[in-house]
Amino acid sequence: MKASPDIASLRGRYLSGELTPLKLVDELLARQTGEDTHHIWISRLDAEALRAYAKNLEGKDIARLPLYGIPFAIKDNIDLAGLSTTAGCPEFAYTPERSATVVQRLIDAGAIPLGKTNLDQFATGLNGTRSPYGACRNAFDPDFISGGSSSGSAVAVALGLASFSLGTDTAGSGRVPAAFNNLVGHKPSCGALSTRGVVPACRSLDAVSIFALTAEDAERVLAVAAGFDTEDEYSRQLLPYGFDFGRAAGFRFGVPLQKSLEFFGNAEAERLFGEAVDRMKALGGTPVAIDLAPFLETARLLYGGPWVAERYLAIRDLFDAQPDKVFPPVREIIAGGRDISASDTFDHLYKLRAAKRICDAVWNDIDVMLTPTAGTIYRVDEMQADPIRLNSKLGYYTNFMNLLGLAATAVPAGFQNDGLPFGITLIAPPHQDGPLLHLASRMQQALGGKLGATGQALPPAEPLNLLPDGQVRVAVVGAHLSGLPLNYQLVERNARLVATTQTAPTYRLYALSDGKRPGLIQVQEGGAAIACEVWEMPASQFGSFVAGIPAPLGIGKLKLADGSSVNGFICEGIGVADAKDITEYGGWRGWLAS
Repeated sequence: MKASPDIASLRGRYLSGELTPLKLVDELLARQTGEDTHHIWISRLDAEALRAYAKNLEGKDIARLPLYGIPFAIKDNIDLAGLSTTAGCPEFAYTPERSATVVQRLIDAGAIPLGKTNLDQFATGLNGTRSPYGACRNAFDPDFISGGSSSGSAVAVALGLASFSLGTDTAGSGRVPAAFNNLVGHKPSCGALSTRGVVPACRSLDAVSIFALTAEDAERVLAVAAGFDTEDEYSRQLLPYGFDFGRAAGFRFGVPLQKSLEFFGNAEAERLFGEAVDRMKALGGTPVAIDLAPFLETARLLYGGPWVAERYLAIRDLFDAQPDKVFPPVREIIAGGRDISASDTFDHLYKLRAAKRICDAVWNDIDVMLTPTAGTIYRVDEMQADPIRLNSKLGYYTNFMNLLGLAATAVPAGFQNDGLPFGITLIAPPHQDGPLLHLASRMQQALGGKLGATGQALPPAEPLNLLPDGQVRVAVVGAHLSGLPLNYQLVERNARLVATTQTAPTYRLYALSDGKRPGLIQVQEGGAAIACEVWEMPASQFGSFVAGIPAPLGIGKLKLADGSSVNGFICEGIGVADAKDITEYGGWRGWLAS
């Protein structure tokens, strides 16, 4: 695609009539004529099949299909009806009659599947070289690894061959390739995306992940793909998120203590991570030092405990009958799962429960955690010469995630002097996917730069609210302001300050006759901007808050200086009959100071 392949840009072209799905398919087919030198694809839909998907969109309402005509790639351990699923092993291959639930949801929303992408065999690896279909190559320098196991899915998006793609992420497979190819990689809350139709790695921990060029695109895809699936025993409804730290004026972010940080000798990665910390501060974040040791201890359970037995169980028949058909490093890892006993399993489950209790306490002090996605990157030949040891280093910051049930978003964070991308990861408790993606957008915009390896400029952010939100925003102008007598009514309801701003210049402010409260009145002429704060509180607390507001005050819609509207304090007209107009002071604090 010569034009920008991000979803917003393609939708704009469709809505203007400049582009049709058939034209897009022809553009994509024209790009498939050359050799697949990056080893991205295992199988691709032919021209007839792609045009059938495009023709199926003819006459349909673009506005009703959020992914109308958007091309996407699928990791080849996720089913697409009629196309072979190999999981990176030809001898394992089968042809599904049904698409995976997540794939079908995307197609129903108008997306066009392109084909199946290369991966570390059986999704066992973080480097992208463990495949009989060839080592997948980095989008920026083919001498370097692409990251894995969702290798082809990442490189396809980075090179602009697809607008987004699906991967899987059990131990970092959806985040490490994103970091190595300058992409956003979102690992949703476990269970938010159905795994029916996905070849298991660790069935109890697996997550379908999303690669996208922007955080907004990842949110668009997640909003469509997420949903409870009765056919998936591990499916969970994505619940409304809590405090939206991603859009707050102030938030607390955890940064690992220096003793926990590991860059494996890569000074460039260390420099770029320091810059990412500064970027978070500039966005209004307050850093909080955290000890990563309990998280790292948890990570050791993933390949040193019964979860390796899940990998063996997933391919037991093939593994026992034809072990030589399993790629050597993969075979070595999975073989360790054959002799794990029930007592070993429970021993590790107890250890995990104890570790989780310690790790969960961290979230009392922070809203989000910031880490490198990977401490360094390796050349393909280096990885192939030392596949187990170097691969384990790639999982240093990722292996604990699903064991602890966390959500995470990998975000581009600049380039090393050698031109290779570096990425950071934002981490939060489950169901905080919306705030993670909102903060990822702000971080991506603050960095700027290009989309993947396409050379296309990062477009301006388009603030989205597509995921379930369990918060209510309230603008306060008087005694509920920070430090004033009634502020406790917000704090005791777990409300958080998200912005200090002003109203639109269409209001008059009055000191009510009791001298304790102001009244805000909207006017057609002669208005001014009035200082206010915007607080965010759980929706479950909003009713009791409103019920305690005495007349003549109430809650209505308040227009802010940026043009947006929120719930806010307003006053009945009769309430200002004997009140003093204090608009000239610019706000309640100005009046009190006078």
